[in-house]
Parts: sequence; C-alpha cells; structure tokens
Amino acid sequence: MQMRAKRPHRFPFTFFGLRFTLSLRARCCVDRLRPPPPWEGGVKVWRDDVYVLLNGDDGPYWHPEIFTLPKPMASGVAIETDSGVILIGGSDGQTYLSDVYRLSWLAEEQVIQIEALPSLPSPLAEMGGALIGDTIYIAGGRETAAEAASKSFWSLDLSEEGQPEGFDWRELDPWPGPPRVMPIVAAQSDGESSGLFLFSGRNMAPGETTEPLSDGYKYDATSEEWSRISDVAVASDSPRSVVGAASISWGANHILVFGGDDGRLFLEREEIGRRLAEAGDAAETAELESELTRSFTEHPGFSRDVLAYHTVTDTWTIVGQIDADLSHVVTTAVRWGDSIVIPSGEIRPGIRTPEVLRVTLHNQARFGTANYLVLGVYLVALIGMGLYFARRGQSADDFFRAGGRIPWWAAGISIFGTQLSAITYMAVPAKTFATDWRFLTLNIGIVIVAPLIVYVFLPFFRRLNVTTAYEYLEKRFNLAVRLVASAQFVFFQLGRIGIVLFLPSLALSMVTSIDVSVCILAMGILCIFYTVLGGIEAVIWTDVIQVVLLLGGAVLCLVVIAVDLPAGWTEGIAVAERADKFRTFDFRFDFTTTTFWVLLFGGIGQSLVSYGTDQAVVQRYLTTKNEAMARRSIWCNAILTLPATLLFFVLGTALYVFFQARPEALSPVVGQQDAVFPWFIVTQLPDGVAGVLIGGLFAASMSSLDSSMNSVATAVTTDFYRRFNPGAADHKCLRIARWVTVIVGALGTALALFMVESNIQSLWDQMGAVLGLFGGGLAGLFLLGIFTRRTSASAALAALLGSTAIQFWIRETTSLHSWNLAMTGIVSCFVLGSVLSSALPNRKNLEGLTIHTLAAKTQ
Repeated sequence: MQMRAKRPHRFPFTFFGLRFTLSLRARCCVDRLRPPPPWEGGVKVWRDDVYVLLNGDDGPYWHPEIFTLPKPMASGVAIETDSGVILIGGSDGQTYLSDVYRLSWLAEEQVIQIEALPSLPSPLAEMGGALIGDTIYIAGGRETAAEAASKSFWSLDLSEEGQPEGFDWRELDPWPGPPRVMPIVAAQSDGESSGLFLFSGRNMAPGETTEPLSDGYKYDATSEEWSRISDVAVASDSPRSVVGAASISWGANHILVFGGDDGRLFLEREEIGRRLAEAGDAAETAELESELTRSFTEHPGFSRDVLAYHTVTDTWTIVGQIDADLSHVVTTAVRWGDSIVIPSGEIRPGIRTPEVLRVTLHNQARFGTANYLVLGVYLVALIGMGLYFARRGQSADDFFRAGGRIPWWAAGISIFGTQLSAITYMAVPAKTFATDWRFLTLNIGIVIVAPLIVYVFLPFFRRLNVTTAYEYLEKRFNLAVRLVASAQFVFFQLGRIGIVLFLPSLALSMVTSIDVSVCILAMGILCIFYTVLGGIEAVIWTDVIQVVLLLGGAVLCLVVIAVDLPAGWTEGIAVAERADKFRTFDFRFDFTTTTFWVLLFGGIGQSLVSYGTDQAVVQRYLTTKNEAMARRSIWCNAILTLPATLLFFVLGTALYVFFQARPEALSPVVGQQDAVFPWFIVTQLPDGVAGVLIGGLFAASMSSLDSSMNSVATAVTTDFYRRFNPGAADHKCLRIARWVTVIVGALGTALALFMVESNIQSLWDQMGAVLGLFGGGLAGLFLLGIFTRRTSASAALAALLGSTAIQFWIRETTSLHSWNLAMTGIVSCFVLGSVLSSALPNRKNLEGLTIHTLAAKTQ
C-alpha cells in the first residue's frame, strides 16, 4: 500500500477580528478504488486501517506504516485522553458495535498499542461523546440501523481502571428533550465547573419523518442534573440544525462547531424516497429516481459556517466560513498543538474525502502605537519615582517604615491596593461575569474584622515598637515561634508574587504580540528596580497612583459599556436579572460550594489573615506618625473597600450583558476566563485610552508585587539577619534588605514563568486556596498569643504545625471548598493550642503581651 501527500493549501480569512488559517493536506491510497456513489449502485466500504500523523522538524507528516484495528469501525466516537485515543462503538458495515478500544502510540517502538476496554451496555453508533476529567460521557445514537434514535446516556470513569470491581459503563438519566443521532457533544467550563453540552442532531424512527433538532442541554457532572440552554441560532436567525458537525471546546468558554448538515436537503431526499416507494408506474418511478439522483449530484455541500457557542453568555455566533469543498461532516475535531485538525469525513452525501483540514486561530487584537506610548510613559514614571525616593531612603528604618512620614490616607489607600490589586482588577469582574454576586459576601469580613484589628491587633504592633509582626510572637512565645511564623509568611508571599505577576502578564500577552514570558520578565524586573531603590515609601506612593488608575479605569469602562449597549442600560439590567446575575445570597448549609456561609466565614478568616498577620499590611500600620494615624489608615481601607468592590461586581455583570448582546466581540482565542476584562479594554476602547487602562492592569499587579517584595525583605532582614546579628551596622542591614528584594523578586518571577505552563481556570480561586492553606494557622497563632494566658511556646508551635497538617488533609481528602481553608486553619490552630495548654502550660511573664495585660501607653 502506498500513499502520497499533496502540498498543503492555505485559505486564510478574517472574521470579527479572528483569523483562521485552513490547511488542506490530501492523502490518497492508490491501490484502493473509490466505490461508485450510492445513486449509481455503490455501497459503503468499511475500513479497519489506522494512519498516524506525526509532527516532525519540517512539519506534520504521515507515518509510512498503516496499522490495523481488530475490526472495521465507523460512525462511533473517538475520545482523546492522556493515555491514548479511545474508540467507542460504531458500525463495521454489518452490525452496530459495543466494542471499546484504546489506541496508544508507542514512540520508541513506532507502533500502535491496542487495548480492549469495557464494552458498551449495548451496541451503539451515530452518537456523540466527550471527556470531563477522567470520565467519558456518551449521548444519543441508535442500537441498529433499523431502529429509532435513542436517549442513551452512559459514562465510564477511567480513574477506576485496574480496580477489581466498578470499572464499567454506568447508565445515567438522559436529557429532557427528544432522542437523537449525530448530535454535537462537547465538554467545556461554564464559568464555575466543567459541564457536558449537547446540541442538535436529528430524531429519526422507522416509518416516521425525520425531525431535525436544534435544541440544547447542559449536564452538570457534579449534581448529575440537566438544564435547558439556548437552541443553535445565530443573531436573529431562527434555530438551525447542525447534524454530524465536528466540534471542539476552545479557549476559556467556547465550543467551536464546523459546518454540519441543516437537514433541509436530507428531508427532501427522504420525501422523494417515500414517494418513490409509493410510485404507481414506471414513468413516475423513473422521474423520481432522476430527481433523487439530481439531489445527490447537485448537492452544494454542507454548511460552510464555523459557529461558536459561549457557555457563560449562552449565545451563538458565526466566527468564520470555510471553503465548501472542505466542509466535512461525520468526522471529529482534535487539538493539534495550537491548531485544530479535522480528518477525512463526508463533503457531500455519499462522497468521502481523504483530505485533512487544519485550522489555526490567530489573535487579531492589536495594542497599537498610541497604547504602547501611554504604557511606556507610565512605566518610565515608576522608574522615576524609584529614583526620587532612593534619595530619601538612607537608612534601614526608611526602607522598612519610611521614617513614619506617610500620611494616614496614603497608608490606607496603599493597604487597599495591596490587598485587592490584580485580583480585583481582573479576577473579580471575570468571576462575576461568569457567575453572580455571591462573592460579594467575602468583603463583609473586612467590615467585621476592622474593629478587631484597630482595637486589638494594632496596639500590640505600635506599642511594642516592632518592625515586623513576628517580633510580637517572640516576645509572647519564643524565638522558634517567631522564625517559623516568619518563614511561613515568606513562603506564602513567594506564591503570591507568582500569581499576581502571572495574571497581568497573561492578559497583556493575549492582547498584544508580546510573549507572556517576556511580559513576566519585564514587569518583574521593573518592580524589583523601583522597590530596591525607594523601599516602602516608593511602594506606598506608587500604590496611591496605581489605585487611582485602577478605579478610574473601571469607572470609564462602565461608562463605555452603558453607551455601547444596543438596547440601553435599562434593558441590560433586565438581561442580567433574567440570567440571575444579581443573586447574592445562597443560605444552604453546604460547605462544598460557594454558599453564603462559606463566603462569610471565608471572608472573616481571610481578613484576619491579611490584616492581622500579613507583614505586607502590618508594615503600613508602622509607616504613619502614631497609633491614631494608623487607626485612620485601617478605617480608610475598610471604607474604600466596599464601594470599590461593588464597582467591580457591577463591572463584571456589565461585561456579561455587553458580550451577551454582542457575542461576536468575545473571541475563542481568549484562553483564560480572567482575561475577559483586558480583552474588552483592547478591543472596545480607542487607542490611547486602552493604554491607560492596561497601565491600570499593571498598576493592579504591581501594587501587590512591590508590597510582597518589600515585606519579605523586611521579614528576612529583621527576623533572621538582624535578630542573629544584633550589632550589625544600619547600612549593612539596608544592603541586605535590598539584596533580599532582588532575590525574592527573581524567585517570584521564576514561579510566574512556571505558571505559564499550568492550566489555571480562575486565579481568584487559586489565590484563596493559597491564602487559606498557609495563612490560616498563622492567624490562629496570633489569636492564641493575644487572647490566651496559658498557651506556651511549645503548645503554640505544635498547634501551628498541627494546623498546617490538618489544612493539607482537608484539601486532599475532603470536598470542602477552598474558601473554607482560612477559617479551618484559624480554628484548628486556636483549638489545638488551647487543648495543648493543659499539658504544656505557659510559665512566662506576659505583662503587656496579651489582651488581658495590654499596657495603656501609646506610641
């Protein structure tokens, strides 16, 4: 057997700012004759051959050897997994199959390994399928060619493979709509979790007129429930059927559908066939046969439209068209690096093709010269601020505490910028865009915790005249507790630096042609530069500027959306209400999902961690003139947080309304849900204005990044170097602090580069998990020190370590939501410390070190 490959032909085109490159590669098996078409008496040929497409140095090529399946298989489902391609059911030309095989490519041996997996509960073909996690789902199809379409819905959990029992197909409750064959089935995130999406197909039964379908359904794999979603329809068009189309999930929330049969010509041929069966004479029969033949020979080909469904906005749009001869049906679409490959298929009724279609999606969003100039001016200004404050920071105290020169309002704004920054600027609008307002409950915790910080925590930090929060722990317990707590803070901040550096770099890379790694390096190096030069004073004043940009940019985008909404703001609110986007409270006592209680306790816990134990925040309390000014800075942050948070929730909902009305404006190339806001900025705002807001995005990241670097430098220098070198000269401590800033910034940048290779759907969730995992026990440790008399250093240290172990156990073995981790860490540490106090009581003088003996003097 021989084959030859034609040179690829490319058909580039642009539609709605999205560039497709369609590559055609033909493969011909010269020793096999193409059978005559069905209208000339031809019959289908069912094959068992397997061709392997490999990616070489010179591009894709076909492996010279043709492999063989155990039997011919077609019209089934092929599922990509990490362990190979799984072929499910189908037909061999004689009967429908229940066989399931896994094909794995052994690169060293250059052969295919074929393994049998559990067979389907019954034979099935012409169905759809998709993979969610480790579970395969199969939907629709029929058991024989003579039977009606079915509502078969089965799953196979691949993680159970190798277990003596349980590794088998499971029958599930089907969707509430009619049965169907050849539906669109794909798995994609709906903003909260991955779901199974089923659309269209056709309902057919012997003796009945075939019914083309356009309805859609979503299956929640967690609750195992179906819900009705939009029909396949574009803009004001009536619902359309797309039968046998290749589909694939792409980007953060899109499903792409290539071509498909709308069913109109199929129904015409079906009607001709029915009339032919009832024909009464030879002339009528000949005329109908001729009409049937013309319906085949003059068939224009299947739909050329490339459709995109967005799982969050529940909308369809056309994102392009393909050449009619390349519109394949009854095939599949697979991911090939950054491209999509659609192999073989049927291009007209009865006409198969050996040609392979390759689709490459190119981002056509361009940042523009004016935007680069604006962004450049902003970044140069940051360098200038670093140089300016470098002249004022001549001592370690200047570097760590700005010599107490910071006004209370600037310290308060800086606290706000440090805690909310990039997470607020991108992830909160993205989360609200994808879900609703339930996460607003988180910020109730700030209001609840603020009085505790002002009247309990703050007096200890100010009156003991500490530089880091962990100096208090040594005074209250001992040196070991201080060092462990400080080290835990440092490790947490390293993770935080990686996240807040990766987030805006990803967005900037998406909306410009700059590689994401280059963005990370550029921003990391810039932030290191001005933080090393200017210390905490440069950090705070740049935070003030950055917060102004952050809030001003959000307000400007809201105005633009309100002006651009096709139906006006009033109708936009109605759209959001119909989609239940304003839902705020979920009072179920369920701690596995984002209910009111999870978010309330999570918000309280995380606020305690952030405002009571985070050196990046505590350090700002120490930059003001006195305790009264520090109290004002905390209240300033609390007052600013609530309206600012509300602003970003409104913005997220406004983005949903905007893209729901204009689905074509949200491209499938948006690969991360958190990038939806910067995509809006670059594609919907004028040049120059977009540059200002992307500068705000940088601002959002840097206000956390610089704070983390400076606070870690403060902790390492004060809690470790200066603690073990009490006689070290001030200028030497300052030099150490600057070197630590460089090292920490470099490590955080390296971690962000590592994250480029990770698949993180929502960075806000990841941030919550990291904060709770490492910070909860630390907050519990401070509460033990402040509120208990009996807790000794040994009990406190054991409680902290035990709490950390409990946190990892909860994360790995329970289904509790990650937002619980902050509170579980606090409670477990406090309870463990209190219990251990009975066996390990405190014998240290605690005058002025607990709430019971706090000195009345002020600083």
